[in-house]
Amino acid sequence: MGFLSWFHDSTAGLLTLAALGIALLLVLIIRVKLEPFIALIVVGFAVALLGGVSIEDLVGSATKANESVLESGFAGTLGHVTAIIGLGTVLGAILERSGAAEVLLDRLVRVFGEKGTPYAMGLAGFILGIPVFFDIGIFVLAPLVYVGARRGGGSLAKYAFPLLAGLSVTHCLLPPHPGPVAAAGMFGVDLGWVILFGLICGIPAFVLAGWYGMWIGEKINNAVPEDMVMEKSEADLSRTPPPLALVLLAIGLPMVLILGGTFGNIFLPASGFRSFLLLVGTPTVALTLAVLISGWLLCLRRGMTLAEVNEMISKSLHPVGMLLLVIGAGAFFGKVLSATGVGDAVADSLAGAGMPLIVAAFVISSGLRIAQGSATVAIVTTGGILTNSVAAGGFSQPQLALILIGVACGSVIAGHVNDGGFWIISRYFNISVKDMLKSWTVLETIISFVGFGIAITLWQFV
Repeated sequence: MGFLSWFHDSTAGLLTLAALGIALLLVLIIRVKLEPFIALIVVGFAVALLGGVSIEDLVGSATKANESVLESGFAGTLGHVTAIIGLGTVLGAILERSGAAEVLLDRLVRVFGEKGTPYAMGLAGFILGIPVFFDIGIFVLAPLVYVGARRGGGSLAKYAFPLLAGLSVTHCLLPPHPGPVAAAGMFGVDLGWVILFGLICGIPAFVLAGWYGMWIGEKINNAVPEDMVMEKSEADLSRTPPPLALVLLAIGLPMVLILGGTFGNIFLPASGFRSFLLLVGTPTVALTLAVLISGWLLCLRRGMTLAEVNEMISKSLHPVGMLLLVIGAGAFFGKVLSATGVGDAVADSLAGAGMPLIVAAFVISSGLRIAQGSATVAIVTTGGILTNSVAAGGFSQPQLALILIGVACGSVIAGHVNDGGFWIISRYFNISVKDMLKSWTVLETIISFVGFGIAITLWQFV
């Protein structure tokens, strides 16, 4: 009993438990070849029980099951992404089946050249990742990656990782994404400074991480998942490709609506127009409108029957079930680590280490990210830990912004199996867990260290 209590009553025990749980998970998935969905649940239960989470807290009771770690772990993430994944997948199918993805790719290839297609993917990820969340960017832009990989040949990962690097940098460093915005409010720093230093630190991180993504991607032997490919009929092939303006409307509409809702919420006073922007800017509503409008303009209006469209939608959603199960199980595992107190143990052990505040910001955020997985949670939690120190420090606005950048850079380090994004990428781009660890985990770490390295250099001059 004393040994078990060490696991959940001491910082060393909690950290050891987390490390053992992650190691067991990797062995089950990589060596034993157990389906990740099952492995995540099995290891999640084992870690929870060894970590002192009560049975009632873990699985709930007949009247309070929805408050349990199990159900809230699945529901917290799936409640956010389920509709988005479904709608994004359907929009992607429309873009691919109608030829819209090829039209946009042709234009990008014309600008960057055939060999420069991965660079085009990266630039698209960085630019379009500013107004939209990380996962939405994946679902909307994935058809470009699929088409680029099939046309250019070679590994799918070579085309996917530059795009993902752009989406990741904007998600962690730039408003209107929730982590930077929340931390800016806690620290009392103007968003203009956050955007300025986010770009200064983020662009070099994106370039280096994107280059690494292309390099390691060439060494990963993976292809476009067969169930993600939309087969075209002879009628589809005979149709004239849609004009570029329609393609840009289909891709840009949800992003413009989401951006309008975000900035309307931040800058507009309460009014009917603000409420309207919030409604249509909700990702689920924005994607629904985009699916309906794109389905009409790119499919029905150009000769497809409603039966053909419905069949296409049904087929596109077939692979979504297992994707959602794995994402939910990954979120459950991350919730278990939080429930055992691993995140608090990491924060407590690092908060009083006596290091400069910008370094402490990076280290605490890194520890929380590695321990519990979510970048946004790492940013917000670190912001809460440091709020009093920041308020008492008498820092200037540029210094506050750089401290925030330190928090944000730490929040993306070493993305691994307790992060829902890890499983979205693995499943959506057909990348094994072993290859994800040597590619995505390292790519995220490059973003983290390069961005923080620039931030701490700038700290010397502000």
